Amino acid sequence: MILAMDIGNTNIKTGVFDASTLRSYWRISTQRQYTSDEFGSLLLNLFAHEKLDPETIEGIIISSVVPTINFTVEHMCRSYFDLQPMFIAPGVKTGINIRYENPRELGSDRIANAVSAFTQYGGPVITIDFGTATTFGVVDENAAFLGGAIFPGIKLASQALSSGTAKLPSFEIAQPDRVIGRTTLSNLQSGMFYGYVGMVGHIVEMMKRELGKDATVVATGGMAQMIADESHVIDHVDGLLTLKGLRFIWERNQEA
Repeated sequence: MILAMDIGNTNIKTGVFDASTLRSYWRISTQRQYTSDEFGSLLLNLFAHEKLDPETIEGIIISSVVPTINFTVEHMCRSYFDLQPMFIAPGVKTGINIRYENPRELGSDRIANAVSAFTQYGGPVITIDFGTATTFGVVDENAAFLGGAIFPGIKLASQALSSGTAKLPSFEIAQPDRVIGRTTLSNLQSGMFYGYVGMVGHIVEMMKRELGKDATVVATGGMAQMIADESHVIDHVDGLLTLKGLRFIWERNQEA
């Protein structure tokens, strides 16, 4: 079995795969102040709860967009699993040709999403990850990552709106019944929700226009299903897209 970890700015998504089968899946907070022992104890407790034996883990693969905790997590893997983890970094075989001007700038989670989406659906394919930031990635039919777009995540934008203004309150992201709201709360929810649906639709349409052909659109992340229910451009929602991509990358490197 392998342990896959997707370290994001808000959460660490963690999955245990037995071949292609996901045995267990957890989301834990990205605690930058945690020590390796705290991360290790937390994971061992999760393993025990699911009746999984840590000694059955044969390999660990990690995607991280939080460099400040990489050493801590790496130390945890060596101390608690007796394994050196594989980080998604230059030199790791992905099967994707990255056309970024500087490939080192590309987030490892976006690489994993691209690998996962192309492996499962072929190309062209557009990935959308609704995380702390909303990220788009485009892979063509020849498995080339062409680039994408990034804008603030919907929760981050809503927090900025309430903290950056004197009278607007904090609010929960929800789909209101009407676009024309009659209260401040419904105005905020309408603008944020339908505004994001509109932005997503417009960006996808522009990307398809630049590609000159249609493309499958795959969404992941915490807000993916809510946006997909209203959007007409999202074809598939896959909450495990990134972790599946890590598994695909692990397997390709073992074959190599």
